[in-house]
Amino acid sequence: MAGDVRTAAVTSIGSSIFAVLSILVIATIALLVIRYYLPLRTTPAYLLVPVFLALTLPSSIILLVPIDLASADGNDTKHSRGVWLPERVILVAWRITYWLTFMLTWFILPLLGEYCDSGYRDARSRVIYSLRSNLRYQLIALATGIAGLVYFILENGFHVASIKGLVMALAYAWGLTLAIGLMGHGLVALPRTIFRNASVSGRLRRLQAQAPKLKDNLDEATDKLEELEHTVYQLKRHKGGASREQQEWIDELAESSTILDQRPGTAAAVQATNPSIPAVVTDRYLADLTRKLKRARHRKARFVNEWANLVQQAQDTQTILDSSSSKKLDWGRRNPQESSLFGKLSFLTPAMRYKLHMNVLPYMRMGFAGFLGLASILIVWSEIVKSFAPQLSVIGLTVVHHPDSKSGGKVNFAGQLIAAAWLLYMDSSALYAVSDVKVWGNRALVKRQTYAESACWYSLQVAKLTVPLSYNFITLMPPTVYEDTSFHFFLGKLIDLTPLGHGFSAFFPCLLLIPALATLFNLYGKMKGVLGFGVLEDDSEENPSGFGTGGWREGRSLIDREIQSGTAEGTLGLASRGASLDLERDAAATTTPAPRRAERTENRQQPFRDDNIREANRTFNSITNQEEEQDDSPRHFYQDFTERVRNTFDTAEQPEWMKNIGSAFKAPKWMQRDQRDDTGGSGLARWFGGRPEDGRVRL
Repeated sequence: MAGDVRTAAVTSIGSSIFAVLSILVIATIALLVIRYYLPLRTTPAYLLVPVFLALTLPSSIILLVPIDLASADGNDTKHSRGVWLPERVILVAWRITYWLTFMLTWFILPLLGEYCDSGYRDARSRVIYSLRSNLRYQLIALATGIAGLVYFILENGFHVASIKGLVMALAYAWGLTLAIGLMGHGLVALPRTIFRNASVSGRLRRLQAQAPKLKDNLDEATDKLEELEHTVYQLKRHKGGASREQQEWIDELAESSTILDQRPGTAAAVQATNPSIPAVVTDRYLADLTRKLKRARHRKARFVNEWANLVQQAQDTQTILDSSSSKKLDWGRRNPQESSLFGKLSFLTPAMRYKLHMNVLPYMRMGFAGFLGLASILIVWSEIVKSFAPQLSVIGLTVVHHPDSKSGGKVNFAGQLIAAAWLLYMDSSALYAVSDVKVWGNRALVKRQTYAESACWYSLQVAKLTVPLSYNFITLMPPTVYEDTSFHFFLGKLIDLTPLGHGFSAFFPCLLLIPALATLFNLYGKMKGVLGFGVLEDDSEENPSGFGTGGWREGRSLIDREIQSGTAEGTLGLASRGASLDLERDAAATTTPAPRRAERTENRQQPFRDDNIREANRTFNSITNQEEEQDDSPRHFYQDFTERVRNTFDTAEQPEWMKNIGSAFKAPKWMQRDQRDDTGGSGLARWFGGRPEDGRVRL
């Protein structure tokens, strides 16, 4: 007996050391991730510490769940087969991790994000703005909580456990709803992206297809930032009526802008933009202007970084394709640090590098994508069958190696490694969907320039998604295993306190199949196409060149021009990306920023023009586009809508097998085309306006 106690103690010490070292490694990785996106020296501590905890605590759950599985009561016979900790230590770890994550998710990070996004200067005004911004969301949560509290009291009576269970159950339900939707998308999108990138030519084509839209976003962000900076410059010239504090505030905004007072043509540009400055400048107006400036700078920095990465990847991919003739791959860069990880390896010769990028890496990507695709299928299968046949759960079968053995543990060290791998992939899929689904507004992660509000928001998503996915993962195990864990004792019993909570935890994850199938069959894109939000195809017969449609050919032209301008300057041409590619750099300072995207759109349609004609058309389009932007009447919207509907019906071609259907039936007179009307078009199209003359729309 004494020998068994001594062996258990030694094993517990070894497991404790391993757990502490693992937590230190996780904390180091989280700190390196933060350092990649935020400058550590200039980031304030009130932002750095919550973001660090929001990344470290959820990441440690990936370690805590396998340890909890191995530390269950059924594994008391041989703890040496896995990493285990005493039950009391596991329970305390869960309480600390859960409640800190809960506070970060629902209170600290939302308030901190609005505090950083506020444009006020003093801390008191920032706190008031943050509280007001979160008040509506908190009231909605409070109303939902009151309704849930009534249900809990009716089911279990009024106890402290009812209130505690209500809070934890509502937080779990909301987090699981979001996590299931995102994970279902990521389980399909992540393997598919890796598989598509296996083809070098296909990867280049997709990069080129993304270039026009990304360049438009960059130009739009640059125009918006310049407009706001012109407003600040105009405000500085008329700050005489402001108070002393407001004048200092305006001077700080002017010093942080990139517009120089002595630059030729600045005064004319400011007058042309005609910024709307109120007669009385208030603190609220200055705060709103400051907030817009910070968001505009973040938006520009985001698209500058994305454009630079896209051009660099396209250049690398094109270099790989060009090396097919010589069978040797040489990046030819002056700075070898710009190359990829494999390009930094000194022992790789150009011939070996060519074999690696053309033969080895594509097959490795396809194999890895197939492996992840199989894992995604098994996860979806396990989620579906766990509610009615838990013994068929593949995740449970791979983690629990000896479910019926009395001498061996139910979850040994190999099972712990597999459990950590499963949980890591589920969390990675959900987080990949966060970055893949572009519905989060202006929030983005930018290398060393991430906006403070975006950093809070992304760390909040990590903290919000990890806990529900972790508990959902342990429910994929057999009930005899996960019901003995401390995680189930701490969280699961409160979730299962009512029949509604138990049914939600058991059956709601089956809906994972819906977002997975929607992503697999591109239902989102088809819905966008049906509703009229799709992108025009660039390989139409009317426009075989692809220009004017935002296709890959135009993207290739934009990337080539960027590379050529970078070659002439000794850089990648990023210094001049604020101006249009067809504009002279010295003329950008004396023109208003509004026509920049219109000039690029006009130049897409006829890219090979004489310089004089191009300059004349650019001036004409600048005038006409400014006039069109002033037309905000309802007629302009309905004119565009009716024309698109009419074109939809007129240009649709029926298949041959459908042309003879209904020929025996005569259409009503109100649907027949008037023989005296030579305008053409169907009767339905005439409701939305026919064409009395070519090129004109009749309203």
